[in-house]
Amino acid sequence: MDFKEELVELLAKNTKLKKEELTKLISVPPDPKMGDYAFPCFKFGKNAKEAAEKLKEKIKLLAFISKIDVVGPYLNFFVKKSVLAEETLTTVYKQAKNYGMGKEKKKVVIEFCGPNTNKPLHLGHLRNMALGNAMSRILAFQGNKVHPVNIVNDRGVHICQSMLAYQKWGKNKQPDKKTDHFVGDYYVLFSKKAKEDEKLKLEVQELLLKWEREDSETRALWKKMNQWVLAGFAETYKRFGIKFDKEYFESKYYEKGKDLVLEGYKNKIFEKDHTEAIIANLEKYDLPNKVLLRGDKTSVYMTFDLCLAQVRYQDFKFDQLIYVVATEQNNHFQQLFKILEMLKKPYAKNLYHLKYGLVNLPSGRMKSREGTVVDADDVMDEISGMAEKEVRKRYHKLSEKEFKERAEFISQAAIKFFMLKIDPLRDMVYNPEESLSFEGETGPYVQYTHARACSILRKANREITVQISFENFDQSEEMAVVRLLYDFPQVIVKVSETYKPHHLAQYLIGLSQAFNEFYHKCPVISEQVSTMKARLLLVDSVRQVLEIGLSLMGIKAPEEM
Repeated sequence: MDFKEELVELLAKNTKLKKEELTKLISVPPDPKMGDYAFPCFKFGKNAKEAAEKLKEKIKLLAFISKIDVVGPYLNFFVKKSVLAEETLTTVYKQAKNYGMGKEKKKVVIEFCGPNTNKPLHLGHLRNMALGNAMSRILAFQGNKVHPVNIVNDRGVHICQSMLAYQKWGKNKQPDKKTDHFVGDYYVLFSKKAKEDEKLKLEVQELLLKWEREDSETRALWKKMNQWVLAGFAETYKRFGIKFDKEYFESKYYEKGKDLVLEGYKNKIFEKDHTEAIIANLEKYDLPNKVLLRGDKTSVYMTFDLCLAQVRYQDFKFDQLIYVVATEQNNHFQQLFKILEMLKKPYAKNLYHLKYGLVNLPSGRMKSREGTVVDADDVMDEISGMAEKEVRKRYHKLSEKEFKERAEFISQAAIKFFMLKIDPLRDMVYNPEESLSFEGETGPYVQYTHARACSILRKANREITVQISFENFDQSEEMAVVRLLYDFPQVIVKVSETYKPHHLAQYLIGLSQAFNEFYHKCPVISEQVSTMKARLLLVDSVRQVLEIGLSLMGIKAPEEM
């Protein structure tokens, strides 16, 4: 039962307000003691409290409402504890892993990661991949057909820099470490050498021209080094638990957007400036004008992105395309979306930029290749090593394999949860020690809570059933957990509508805290069989919702910690 929806129906009959407005007005009070739902009466005259009193007298109690109180200008509704518990726990029990699943049917393409093939993935990519992976899972859980895709920037001056360094100082050496790191070392080497010799920058430009002219030797080196980097990326993706339905390579599409631009110019959508470059005049939309083709007819990155949007629409016929890209590209995406609108593309209104802030580490925490860029693999290795030390302190009877496996899934939870628990728009500092804590607002804490629920169920060794008396749920700690379990489907809806998975992370923290408070104050396994059965159902429901929530964030829900 959707209690809020029932209240909307009730209030619609007793007021002149429309259902859409009522839905927005009804809220949840900050303290459960004040009720389960609150309705403000400011719209019914100057004296809102008096209006609330009159409305209370007018309303006939629904079967699931225990009472209505007037609290200042609000009309507060209390749902019967037994009804709320029965509705919530039987639904979780029956729907199991499908609890909270939606019925949307959209085709959604979500682009994330977007690496360059001249160096390994870095710390910022971890936040990007955590966001992209979580949103892919959550939108799919809502019933949508989701296609995760990647854009690989595999051409340009920056790629040629690592190539030139390998040509000059690599001596045909084969990789002696993880292959993307091997190539990244030459990118760093070029940076150092270029500070000593300015001529290297000219040589890089010459190498890029050779690449564009499809010089066979240059192309062969480019393919070899790209393959090394892509193989390294694949290892990192697998470790982080992500897959893509398709990867798009800049080298394949960078020239193909020209037709779109020329079509727009022919139709007088675009114009030429004094350099003969074709530009999109965006000033009337309060955006900077954008060059789409240079005067020498060469492409810019925007040309490529215009083409790629078109190609993805042809590939997937999407209802929505989401770009997970840092906030520093805000202007680019505003321009891209507006230009596609100007071209009257059918998908132009269905594009969304899921932007996120910078992520840094406390200074000196991790290895850095140049003092500023921190590699994703180094972060994962470091956190996994720290997690293993913690696991070895706590447990002594695990095999070496179990030590490693447990450390890895805890470290992945630490990284992903920390990246996701903060509003994507905010810049953040990733604190390794804080993220690994088994207490506080962390992934390992939520994992530990799930493992605790599993442990209670194992010790009880009883079949979970809904054939119980729901009148047993009368403790405030029990009802706090029930209320949170009831809210879970709406949390998923909120995340899917706002594209902000931190709402889910914060929810899981709240549920874990409420459950642990319940566990400490309400004995689960006891001689009182009816109470024990009811509480075991509650424990199992928490276990199920934590498992779903963690899974949607790409995190393992362990049965033991």
